[in-house]
Amino acid sequence: MTTATAAPAVRPAEQHALRRAFDLAATDGLVLGPNPRVGCVLLAPDGATLGEGFHRGAGTPHAEAVALENARRAVGPDALRGATAVVTLEPCAHTGRTGPCAQALRDAGIARVVYAQADPNPVATGGAALLRHAGVDVVGDVQPARGRALNPTWTAAMELGRPVVTWKVATTLDGRTAASDGTSRWITSAAARRDAHRLRAAADTVLVGSGTVAADDPSLTVRDADLGGPQPARAVMGLRDLPQASRLAAPGPDGAATVHLRTRDPRAALADLWDHDRRHVLLEGGATLAAAFWRAGMIDEVVAYVAPVLLGAGPAAVGDLGITSITGAVRLDVADVTVLQPSPDDLDLPDGARSGAAAPTVRLTLRPRKES
Repeated sequence: MTTATAAPAVRPAEQHALRRAFDLAATDGLVLGPNPRVGCVLLAPDGATLGEGFHRGAGTPHAEAVALENARRAVGPDALRGATAVVTLEPCAHTGRTGPCAQALRDAGIARVVYAQADPNPVATGGAALLRHAGVDVVGDVQPARGRALNPTWTAAMELGRPVVTWKVATTLDGRTAASDGTSRWITSAAARRDAHRLRAAADTVLVGSGTVAADDPSLTVRDADLGGPQPARAVMGLRDLPQASRLAAPGPDGAATVHLRTRDPRAALADLWDHDRRHVLLEGGATLAAAFWRAGMIDEVVAYVAPVLLGAGPAAVGDLGITSITGAVRLDVADVTVLQPSPDDLDLPDGARSGAAAPTVRLTLRPRKES
């Protein structure tokens, strides 16, 4: 277990380098997949910067390796002996697609390591202990909150040992996701649908049930060109085969096939996705799938788009949770409330389309309450 060292042990030059390391880590914006964003700055004994680097995602060199290579090219390998490495995350002790960063720092002659956040990944942790055993001065866990803020979903997934699950749902004010005849386009506004694509772009997997595929034939793609980045994996959970004519039976825009999780057990589905390096699942299925995840205790965040619309009948947002008394109700804490206003283009739509598209929608971000 890593022993935290008090922040005053960090020198002024190291504090400045740590701020720079955090800026470097965020250079590429949101990076999806199994690896966190990490930045590293190497300092000479007099505080001068020898090299710096950041991680660009799974399969690419880690931040420490990039910084070491840049420093070797700039000042030569001898200048690294006695240097200090300042890193946003504890250097890893794991050999995967790349070698252990802690070993690389030790072999380069680094004499001191300062890192902001202890590594919560049980597979990769242990770098601080390896370095200390080699005689390196290690100052650890000096800004854990900022480290977590840099990689909130990755950190939570490491702690949970499964992908983080965000349930996205769009409802009327009375909690309906469609009218009694099954029609649902569109309950919420165009602004809400644009925002939902932002949610998809921030997840590495979008998951629905086989019933939703049969009823709605979704594509589950990010179709907002302004968001850029890779498409999330498309996943279907359930025992039924995908209809051959469905959008999800065909390859996605990136050529990837839909992942079919042939199970009704949320735990088994998430374990399968975890084994495929998926760390953030956006759950977009219907009431039955949502209820299954709630009953399993596998929902970590809710993003609800609530439209100023009443239907009075139609499918509910979530199925039976087995709750028979108000004392058993699922309680959630509100993390954010945002009113999504229409854009000028939405206001220029024809009268028949404008009523729904141009209406404001309330986006609620909620998290299940943790009982004390």
